[in-house]
Amino acid sequence: MKIQLSDHFTYKMLLRFVLPSIIMMVFTSIYGVVDGLFVSNFVGKTPFAAVNLVMPFIMIFGGIGFMFGTGGSALVAKTMGEGDKHRANQYFTMMIVVTLICGVIISTVGVIYMEPISIFLGADEEMLADCVLYGRIVLAFNTAFMLQNVFQSFLIAAEKPKLGLWITVAAGVTNMALDALFMAVFRWGVAGAAIATGISQVVGGVLPLVYFLRPNSSLLRMTRTKLELRPILQASGNGASELVSNVTASVVGMLYNFQLLRLAGQNGVAAYGVLMYVEFIFAAVFIGYAIGCAPIVSYHFGAGNHSELKNLLKKSVLLMGVGGLAMVGIAQALAIPMARLFVGYDDVLCQMTVHAFRISTVAFALVGFNIFNSSFFTALNDGAVSAIISFLRTFVFKLSAVLLLPVIWKLDGIWWAGVAAEICAFGLGLAFLLGKRKKYHYM
Repeated sequence: MKIQLSDHFTYKMLLRFVLPSIIMMVFTSIYGVVDGLFVSNFVGKTPFAAVNLVMPFIMIFGGIGFMFGTGGSALVAKTMGEGDKHRANQYFTMMIVVTLICGVIISTVGVIYMEPISIFLGADEEMLADCVLYGRIVLAFNTAFMLQNVFQSFLIAAEKPKLGLWITVAAGVTNMALDALFMAVFRWGVAGAAIATGISQVVGGVLPLVYFLRPNSSLLRMTRTKLELRPILQASGNGASELVSNVTASVVGMLYNFQLLRLAGQNGVAAYGVLMYVEFIFAAVFIGYAIGCAPIVSYHFGAGNHSELKNLLKKSVLLMGVGGLAMVGIAQALAIPMARLFVGYDDVLCQMTVHAFRISTVAFALVGFNIFNSSFFTALNDGAVSAIISFLRTFVFKLSAVLLLPVIWKLDGIWWAGVAAEICAFGLGLAFLLGKRKKYHYM
């Protein structure tokens, strides 16, 4: 049975519709983890630390793709809900064209200035060459990376979540196979990891572009249109929370690395890298759910169907709560095996990683609600509220925690910072959810 955006969603239908998005995000995170796994085990601790030092900066640009994707898909789905499919296709095309333009500009600038950027991020003489090499290669493929992130949202809005899943699987398999070939067989080091990542992003970004350029069976296709400032700014503003989340998370990630270099040296950066890889797998479940659910919310908001908005919010909050508690339990059980998988060759580093993992993953109890809450307001085309939640959650709360808590608890303060930030974000998100209920009629 085909599930449409206009349907009334039971728990079963909702989970069936968002499942491809969840699997897509989890798979994306897994092949990122494989990158780190190969670098750590086949190249060494120092190159692994170097990759993790520049990764937060690189992820900023992926956030621009998420901004155009989530903000644009919310506008497109709302427009389809209002019954104007032609205009929806024009908006869709504008988002893709703007992404292409921004991607080329960013790639060029990033490749040129990667060395001073690496130095600014804290790279020492031992790590600098690997930072620059990895960063330049990955940024050369940045346009494809941004397209990949854009299409993750638009494939769902087009009622083609399964196609998005299969494209992600193809990209992931490509990355993992090339990681093994380039690093385990050819011994290309961090360059091999970067090239493998770049080629996989081409698969993930170009395949859906070809699909939408041709006649297809989805709700969307690229069409002739001119760039209009108003819908581009509207979509950008609405999706700003996703950019804010990525930019601020990256900036905070850089600050984490500064603090860790000061308190624990390369071991601290390497341990944090393992946390980031593994935690993203768990967070990807919540991100996938939010991405998958957002077009449904936008459609019913555009259609003025308040009863379905209430239904979607009630079910989503319950699912996020149950899922969050389950994630905490799973993460605690996997702390030792995951640490050994990445850094089992170094006992001191492995012990530090296990300790950090057991503390930081407590945050999973609230992460799902906080991610969904921000995405929910984006889907309602209230980008301002979504951006405020994201900015305070990923920047202000985390920044304050990572600066203040180490003063009290030293290294442990860094591991507890994420937990403290999620608690604060939960209170803020709940306040907005209650405060906006009369305006949007979701309660």
